[in-house]
Amino acid sequence: MKKNIFLVLNVLIAVVLISCNKQKLIEVVDVPLPEVQQKTTALGSPDDIKANEGTFQLEKLPYTYNALEPNISASTMENHYSKHYVAYTNNLNKAIIASPLQDLTIEDILAKLDPSNAELRNNAGGYYNHSLYFKCMATKAGGQPKDSLAEAITKKFGSFANFTILFKDEASKQFGSAWVWLIVDRYGNLQITSTQNQDNPLMHNATVPGKPILALDLWEHAYYLSYQNKRNNYVDAFFNVINWKKVGENYSEALKK
Repeated sequence: MKKNIFLVLNVLIAVVLISCNKQKLIEVVDVPLPEVQQKTTALGSPDDIKANEGTFQLEKLPYTYNALEPNISASTMENHYSKHYVAYTNNLNKAIIASPLQDLTIEDILAKLDPSNAELRNNAGGYYNHSLYFKCMATKAGGQPKDSLAEAITKKFGSFANFTILFKDEASKQFGSAWVWLIVDRYGNLQITSTQNQDNPLMHNATVPGKPILALDLWEHAYYLSYQNKRNNYVDAFFNVINWKKVGENYSEALKK
């Protein structure tokens, strides 16, 4: 009898000890972990970015780096404007220094340059193309064009919806680094065209020459940080930030020349 009582007591003690141990484990698991401090990189202002002294300077970015989010990320804009655009500008100034081209406008340089001069061709094109591209976007933009540009798009492409399909299709066909353009050709008609690398329709070797009024950058640095290999998603997002008011102004100016 005593042995049975002793055995029961041992079992009860064991149960209590196990319960205590489980409770201790639960208490250890429930202890809150220290908060992890998130590191963020402060973005500068595009107004602080300057090219080296020379004939051409950066076109002022008409919005902050993060103004086009979530369509175009702040990191993409900062990298694009403060590194790539600056490099093209500085290299263009170096390429034309002490030459007759130094006193010409960028449009005249593009029309006169020798396509075999890769340094001038790439950097003059890079400067002009980016200057136009950045101004073709804006905050609270997208939608559809208005007034004479809207009428011209409907006349040429049937509707804005058809234009959008054709423009995006042109972008999807590009392999590697390229640009897609909406231009006014020599007859005053709208055309969708594309060029490789930093070429553009103002160069005399262009397949479809004309005055660009809308530019889409398809180089990887324009989208890869956010979209990686999903370039078509970037093209869709670009339509959410197109500054049709500015494109309309470009159209009116192109018709005057």
